[in-house]
Amino acid sequence: MAYSEPVRTAAPTRPTVRPISAAEHLAFVRAQRSVSFLQTPAWGRVKTEWRSESLGWFDGGRLVGAGLVLHRPVPRLKRFTLAYLPEGPVIDWTGDIDAWLDPLAAYLKARGAFAIRLGPPVYTDIWSADEIKEGIADPGTRRLTGLPTRWTDPVGAHVTGRLRDAGWLPQSPEDGFGVGHPQFKYEVPLAGRTEDDLLKGMNQLWRRNIRKAAKEGVEVTLGDATPGYATPGEATLGEAVVADDLKAFHDLYVHTAERDRFTPRPLHYFATMFAVLGAEDPERIKLYLARHRGDLVAATIMIRVGTHAVYAYGASSTGKREVRGSNACQWAMIRDALAADCDVYDLRGITPTLDADDPHVGLIKFKVGTGGRAVRYVGEWDLPLRPLVYRTFDLYMKRRGR
Repeated sequence: MAYSEPVRTAAPTRPTVRPISAAEHLAFVRAQRSVSFLQTPAWGRVKTEWRSESLGWFDGGRLVGAGLVLHRPVPRLKRFTLAYLPEGPVIDWTGDIDAWLDPLAAYLKARGAFAIRLGPPVYTDIWSADEIKEGIADPGTRRLTGLPTRWTDPVGAHVTGRLRDAGWLPQSPEDGFGVGHPQFKYEVPLAGRTEDDLLKGMNQLWRRNIRKAAKEGVEVTLGDATPGYATPGEATLGEAVVADDLKAFHDLYVHTAERDRFTPRPLHYFATMFAVLGAEDPERIKLYLARHRGDLVAATIMIRVGTHAVYAYGASSTGKREVRGSNACQWAMIRDALAADCDVYDLRGITPTLDADDPHVGLIKFKVGTGGRAVRYVGEWDLPLRPLVYRTFDLYMKRRGR
């Protein structure tokens, strides 16, 4: 099993699904070794453009599974929604998954869902850093999935087969990136390792860059992203004030977006994220700032739930790249994740390309330098509950480029 490992339990023979409170949901999350931050009740308050609810699976009166559902309405058909469980739900995926998913489908259809989209937090394949390096060096190998050696997870194969047999439709694109969350990721295992072990597992370039940042005097500190409130003399009474450190991160993030040609999220999105995730757990989300002689050269955000730490966002300056602020931030986050007894440091999405001519190959080359491994998850799947509405929605999304 991978991301989410609730206590193994036989699937309830007569399962029931019903709404649970945020407090019940959070208590269940805290009882697990690790859960995706996308399946915490607070995440529903981050995604303000969706309606959210927490659902629980009950075996008698015992809560044995939980899921955060984000409801997206259909254009011009507001009474129907796409019910989305990103990187969830948190159930035991090792057994009879129909016993878990059938009551979910019945509950959501009765309440207006035209389809369910979910992303089982289960591996299908794992590739080591050495295997990836060999694939990159081999001009005949163009994709991770073309490597002759890899470890295949039988649970992932079972889940994939069962979803397909039950009429679920795969949504993850071939390149690994789509409108949802990535199917291919890069992770650094931490359990049972020391800082020295982790440094030895990195390639020479990563170790040299970490040393270079220290030699150049790059200082990484935790930023204060706590929201404040304006006084009457500063702004409207009660108006939230974004912390200076978060504003500095966002300015650098927008600069990064312009340079690397992606669309940045607005400042209020990050302010909301820090406010609600931090309120749920003060250790949930942290901002890292790397400065060189007073200049902000890199900044990152790490989110942790249980034993799984995630590199969520990053930004870097175009100037002073030679001082290696980004490597310094990464090393600070890895060390903090290790100190928090995390099992995994998650660098999030990659594409499966190993083709030297593909511009996306640089991403996996950067991340493979940490050591670690590439992982493939089951990916996202749709179950149409109202086929006609689903086809209309799918056509609408294709026309607008998803």
